Amino acid sequence: MTNTQLTLVQIDNYGPWTVTPDPRREMDLQTLQSRLFADLAQFVGSRDGYAFFTRFDNMVAVTNGLDRDDHELLQESIGNRYPVTLSLGIGADRSPAVALERATDRIQRAGSAQDGDRREVLSGETLADADRSDTDLQIAHFDVNDATGKYTDRLNEFDTFIHIEQGYASLMRHLREEHGALSFFVGGDNIISVTPDLTEDQYRAAIDHVEAEADVELKVGVGTASNAHEAGFAAKHALEDCRHRGTIVEFADAAVETADD
Repeated sequence: MTNTQLTLVQIDNYGPWTVTPDPRREMDLQTLQSRLFADLAQFVGSRDGYAFFTRFDNMVAVTNGLDRDDHELLQESIGNRYPVTLSLGIGADRSPAVALERATDRIQRAGSAQDGDRREVLSGETLADADRSDTDLQIAHFDVNDATGKYTDRLNEFDTFIHIEQGYASLMRHLREEHGALSFFVGGDNIISVTPDLTEDQYRAAIDHVEAEADVELKVGVGTASNAHEAGFAAKHALEDCRHRGTIVEFADAAVETADD
């Protein structure tokens, strides 16, 4: 049974900061956001977690294996190097959606995202070692079948982007509403989903739904492990199995060895 630990990462008072004392240059803001996400991804990834940019001012991290001290160090590191601070809410549950709701509630109870007096909140409990197992996380890595041939080599970039995003939106909504899973676009034609225990039939149903609704064909590799890196790396191997075997759903062999992504 899965037991997903998620951390909501929220920039404190970010909206007002972007226009105080005057509106800031847009590319300066985009640069700050991209660098901040890169540092978050590097910090969490070095501890075998995953990070997703979502809306950049609010980001989601899969933090199984990170404890409270790790979260405090992240806040300290960002606070020392950026003109903004981070509040962190932590939640855990077999359902990723419920875990995120719990993490979100922790921050919301401490005050508004645009409250100038709310800074560096850290709320929520991390999973104790005794409560962790090798099946805590199920990660599904989707990609679009022949995206290069169907879109990249035939259409302009924006129309390609529309097709990919429509597929992502359809998958994201379906998995969230049907299973409490959380799906994130990670670039190119790739989507990573953090899911509860789903079966092959449930993944096939999701793929069929996206094809029917958005006319985008997907395949998926699925991995399970105690942390996001190991589960995600196993999912990548399973996705390669899809390519070699011509299948649309593959689960990773439990013996897959992990390496640096």
